[in-house]
Amino acid sequence: MHQRNSKAAGQARSSNARRRKPLRRPDRPREARRIVLFNKPFDVLSQFTDGGNRATLADYIQEPGVYAAGRLDRDSEGLLLLTNDGALQAKLTQPGKKTSKTYYVQVEGEPDEAALQALRDGVTLNDGPTLPAKVERIDEPHWLWPRNPPIRERKAIPTSWLSISIIEGRNRQVRRMTAHIGYPTLRLIRYRIGSWTLDGLANGEYRVLHGNES
Repeated sequence: MHQRNSKAAGQARSSNARRRKPLRRPDRPREARRIVLFNKPFDVLSQFTDGGNRATLADYIQEPGVYAAGRLDRDSEGLLLLTNDGALQAKLTQPGKKTSKTYYVQVEGEPDEAALQALRDGVTLNDGPTLPAKVERIDEPHWLWPRNPPIRERKAIPTSWLSISIIEGRNRQVRRMTAHIGYPTLRLIRYRIGSWTLDGLANGEYRVLHGNES
């Protein structure tokens, strides 16, 4: 009799425990990935807020919940990528991931082949040697918008354009690289990040890519 009572009590406790087990809440659906391609104008900060009343991303982008994957200096122009995907953001910004980026760079003077080869081989800056870059001379892009304000050119010194591709992202790296070989950067436009480019984007405009499209 005692064994039957103990067994019954155990079954009752087990039944009560099952009844008291909280219901599992359904998982919240994961938000689809969005990527914003923005053609950043000159003199705009790569952030949404600023205490100094300077132009920011908020003056151009009305897309909630996205954050810049990396940055583009205030005095540089061109492609800035924003996303709501934290993993993608980390992939594009972490140095070890080696995402390739291409810049179209107007420099003061006309670099000779030896100077360009120095960039291709890697130069030593104050924070260490750079990895080899892909560098070639180009004509000024035909689709390029006028900069406001224009660059300051010296009449006695010609300028030239270079395409520079790197897989690093140090602070003001391209500008420091061209200065190192004696040809200061006058204007810098980022054309490509990974497989994304500026194609079809006017200065100051952005395009949103959704899901598979991104």
